[in-house]
Amino acid sequence: MRPTDSDPGFISHAPGYWPDEAMGHWSDYKWQLRHRVDSLAELEKHLDLTDVERAGVLLAGHKLAMSITPHFFNLIDRKDPDCPIRRQVIPRIEEGWNAPEEVADPCGEDSHMPVPGLVHRYPDRVLFLVTDRCASYCRYCTRSRVVSGVGEQHLETQWEAAFRYLEQTPQVRDVLLSGGDPLLFSDERLDRILTRLRAIPHIQFVRIGSRIPIFLPQRVTPELCAMLKKHHPLFISIHSNHPRELTSEVRDALGRLADAGIPLGNQSVLLRGVNDSVEIQQALVHKLLMCRVRPYYLYQCDLIHGSSHLRTSVAEGVAIIEGLRGHTTGYAVPQFVIDGPGGGGKIPINPNYIVETATGRVTLRNFEGNIFDYPDPTPMPAAEMERLHREVTAHAG
Repeated sequence: MRPTDSDPGFISHAPGYWPDEAMGHWSDYKWQLRHRVDSLAELEKHLDLTDVERAGVLLAGHKLAMSITPHFFNLIDRKDPDCPIRRQVIPRIEEGWNAPEEVADPCGEDSHMPVPGLVHRYPDRVLFLVTDRCASYCRYCTRSRVVSGVGEQHLETQWEAAFRYLEQTPQVRDVLLSGGDPLLFSDERLDRILTRLRAIPHIQFVRIGSRIPIFLPQRVTPELCAMLKKHHPLFISIHSNHPRELTSEVRDALGRLADAGIPLGNQSVLLRGVNDSVEIQQALVHKLLMCRVRPYYLYQCDLIHGSSHLRTSVAEGVAIIEGLRGHTTGYAVPQFVIDGPGGGGKIPINPNYIVETATGRVTLRNFEGNIFDYPDPTPMPAAEMERLHREVTAHAG
């Protein structure tokens, strides 16, 4: 049964900060994009900024642009400077300091580009960076060096060279479109890209990584869903970090995608002061399942420049997974991963449930702390095999 507006937690966030006349335009995604909050003056119309935030906004124009859709801005608690929505999209002065361990390209994507804009790090799949723009900009963005147009690099995707590489590399069976956010493209442009990929015989399925359903659910129109449906098997990975983000508008947008037959997964980033507790994570994953989205990955925040104020310890992530495993359905438990610095790929990090290994057995700990011995399989003795053969043969005769 699909959740309704009366379900607890799925709240409609109609214009709150915006004047009443905005109500007539609120569901128009182009209006949302035109009215993004992207300047200090616009921010100060709606919020009392802290000194830390005001300095961060002044810095943002030189590092990673600030841009917040009205829909997402409406989720901010104007009275709480530590609001988890606010921390994700409003810059802070801490972004101006680079910790010793931080780098511009923490996942080593630039060193794995056979063609500009195409990252080939895993044997059978590629990351296709199709745009450098998003509906809103996350302050912990792992690609802040190229995203938003004000970073230290510019994304220069070579489209034809990328398509030729894919056509000439038969081991590639999976293409992930990302950026930036591919769902910012028009239906027609996205259709052309997907059609071109679908014409390559060895590409079995395509994925889209997008935060549009969270930042701009109005963009997920019936027309978009009908177009995407033509290109199955197609998967979409969304990005939600906090249960407050899952409004009724977001739930309905995700429902339209799911009704189009698109499997949906969620990729969260573990962030200090945002979702670094078992309680928040449990509320998030439960709401995701109600939206027909499978929690997929929980990422340790990448070592991107200026992110130390948002990063937690790895131990905190392990503790969250331990607090979920066994305490809720397995469908709700994401895989906690670290993207290996410098291009090591996703490395799964789990609580240690193996207490001891010995010849013929392994000693395990369950979610309650109870200990169990699990034996390795015992080979059937040859004499027993012969005895059973004799019995079966005699019975058949």
